[in-house]
Amino acid sequence: MQNFISKAILACVGIFTTAVLLLMALYYYQEFLFKNPLRNIIVLFIALIVIAVAGFSLMKIRTDDKNINRIVLFSMIIFFMVIALIWISLVPKTQVSDYGNFWLRLYHYDIGDPLYQTDNDYFSKYAYQTGFMYYAYLVSKIFGYNIFAIQFLNVIYQGLTLLFTYLLVDKIFNNIKMARLSVLLLMIDLDWFALNAETSNQYLGSLLYLITFYLIIQNKTWTYALAGVTLTAGCLIRPIGPVIIAGIVVFTLIYLLWKQRNYKASLKVLMTLIIYFVLFSLAGWGIKASGMNEYGLANNDPEWKFVTGLNYQSVGTYSPDMERLIDASKSRATMSKVEKAALKDEITYLNENHAWLKLFIKKTQLLWSSRTLATDGANFSMNHNQKTVDLVNYISYLGSVVLIVFSWIGSMSLFKTKFDDNLYLLLLPLMAFAVVQLIIEVQGRYRIEFLPIISVMASLGIYNTIKVLSGSKLKQKKSFNIDQID
Repeated sequence: MQNFISKAILACVGIFTTAVLLLMALYYYQEFLFKNPLRNIIVLFIALIVIAVAGFSLMKIRTDDKNINRIVLFSMIIFFMVIALIWISLVPKTQVSDYGNFWLRLYHYDIGDPLYQTDNDYFSKYAYQTGFMYYAYLVSKIFGYNIFAIQFLNVIYQGLTLLFTYLLVDKIFNNIKMARLSVLLLMIDLDWFALNAETSNQYLGSLLYLITFYLIIQNKTWTYALAGVTLTAGCLIRPIGPVIIAGIVVFTLIYLLWKQRNYKASLKVLMTLIIYFVLFSLAGWGIKASGMNEYGLANNDPEWKFVTGLNYQSVGTYSPDMERLIDASKSRATMSKVEKAALKDEITYLNENHAWLKLFIKKTQLLWSSRTLATDGANFSMNHNQKTVDLVNYISYLGSVVLIVFSWIGSMSLFKTKFDDNLYLLLLPLMAFAVVQLIIEVQGRYRIEFLPIISVMASLGIYNTIKVLSGSKLKQKKSFNIDQID
């Protein structure tokens, strides 16, 4: 029965990656195939050559020497961080949209001042965002009101994300070459790292969740306890905790409790969750006591995500047409009724027009198969000409294309590959997130937190592809563990 469940999960992952691949092909056909085709073909050809050469070179480097492994890994991370800092220098420091909402509020802000004026303002409706606001406040107090501090820390978090992606791949597949390839695939994806110039909560949040996964699979009492702390911090910074927790709970029930009969590990995961709930509750109390937000970390506008997510005309994204639903001059009680009525209208429209499946397909393409719009969010177009912007947008999307193609190959390869059950600890939150996003608001950049997990699958895909194309098994001489890169 457990084997059937595992195969079913892999089948769901395979269906998901196949759908993403097909929708990516359609998106590329519509957006890029016939627009400046000569340039795009040349850039694509060069990109494939660079990836092939880099991937093959990484696989040829020996893996039985811990010093060489350290040098290879940290050379890649340092190289990435240098490029990321160069990127930051190329984009404006101006913070707009949600990023500006956080950063600009910090100017002359002091703890104790409320973050809102009415019960229908941004931070009263979405009080759960106060956790990241407090983080940004601490950064501004420690380093001064200088956006570069936020940007530089984002680069640090990205570098650590590469490190923990590497460690997770090695732990799950016991394959250093795949671990190196996972870092390569993630670091070249401009769609992933372009938002480091913004006051974004996605990089720190993503890192904290990856660390949580890594700590859990270490299967030690102290790592389970520390996982409760990192899980709490992740939820405070980036409030996607419910899907992460759901994945952890299902993994525990199926693989630790049912399959392995590992009651001690199951109890330790329970300890992780208890620590999370206690710390998260204390954090909410602390925020109330500080005067920042009397609502703590609550969500006082749960309808909004569903109203936008089920809007067929906007494909589940925010639309200026919805301004009527966010009138801050009116009370939350009044606007809640308006939003509930709008939600009923959206559901009625989908039912009457049999549009549910069409909406889900379009939302899947927008979230997983199209551009993340990270380069747009970084305001790159503000200080560069249109030709340069178009080229950068295309290059950034190629990183997503590479991840999508190889993650599909990797998902198909999982059926005949030996791997640790801990892989399901990564796949289950991914699947939970993909399902939830079918009914709530989506944006292309929302997939950023899960791109490290996508790169884990993609590393298997590119590893097998290079092996086949090179005509060599490229076997490792020896595997190693975390102690060899300390």
